[in-house]
Amino acid sequence: MIETVAVVGATGAVGRIILELLVSRRFPASRIKVLASERSVGRTILVGGNPLTVELLCPEAFDGVTLAIGSTPDDVAAEFIPWAVARGTIVVDESGTFRMDPSVPLVIPEINPHALDRHRGIIASPNCSTTQMVMVLKPLHDKARVRRVVVSTYQAVSGAGLAASRELEQGTSAWLTGSVEPQQIFSHPIAGNLIPQIGSPRDGGFTSEEIKMALETRKILEDDSIGVCATCVRVPVANCHSESIIIETERKLSVEEVRRLLSATPGITIEDDLFNSKFPTPRNSNGRDDVRVGRIREDSSAPKSIALWCVSDNLRKGAATNAVQIAELLTAHRG
Repeated sequence: MIETVAVVGATGAVGRIILELLVSRRFPASRIKVLASERSVGRTILVGGNPLTVELLCPEAFDGVTLAIGSTPDDVAAEFIPWAVARGTIVVDESGTFRMDPSVPLVIPEINPHALDRHRGIIASPNCSTTQMVMVLKPLHDKARVRRVVVSTYQAVSGAGLAASRELEQGTSAWLTGSVEPQQIFSHPIAGNLIPQIGSPRDGGFTSEEIKMALETRKILEDDSIGVCATCVRVPVANCHSESIIIETERKLSVEEVRRLLSATPGITIEDDLFNSKFPTPRNSNGRDDVRVGRIREDSSAPKSIALWCVSDNLRKGAATNAVQIAELLTAHRG
């Protein structure tokens, strides 16, 4: 049991789910403290039926806090995390600020829990699209060594925040009625559309989201030789990211082997019966904590490649659930 756990960014979409999970999973803390920016101070949030008052995110807020889970923009994380660590607080960070810092472990509990042993006060949780992909890659990499991955993502608007979700809802209504569509979050109208840019432009025609997927995959799997080519697309789906993945391995894996390996992996569920139209979709994956896999097949264009489809709730396993699982491992190590 720890004395106090703080949730930073508690009023956001991921922060709210973190609070729900701390209660539903009976996280061993005597007190939950909720922290946010000045504009949210004084608001009341119901957590497990109990009202908690939002407090100001400031250095003194971490006095007496054993563990903090942060879900904030990168610039906010860069400011508050040094405050917290200086006061002896261990931080599980959802932002991208420290993910590629060599001194900061990047952790998916089912994949590389051993990395926690190296932490110096900060543990990073991966990007949502990386997390669900690496959950699939790890057992195949252990068995046959992954050489190359080609992935196309279909990322829900919830990954861009609450304002993006509102823009989809309002934009869909406007689009269907011929009204003016709101366009504040995305570079193009999102309703009835696909936007093949997530993040900022980078060299070589890639985006920052696509680069993240490559770099984070190599760090988590501890193998810089893995090639990753990602195309990340924002789609007019409320929640849950989907990915079409082609995986080339050093040794050929049969479809049966892949099914067996993935079925034995904690956190993965197989739903793969094409003749009966059984496969993961965003709607049947919403609110779940697992990574769901289907459409497993041999890539007929390459002898050592497998193609598959996976879907995961990006607000849960892609963010909140992964962070809370990390926090649970940390408390288990303390105990």
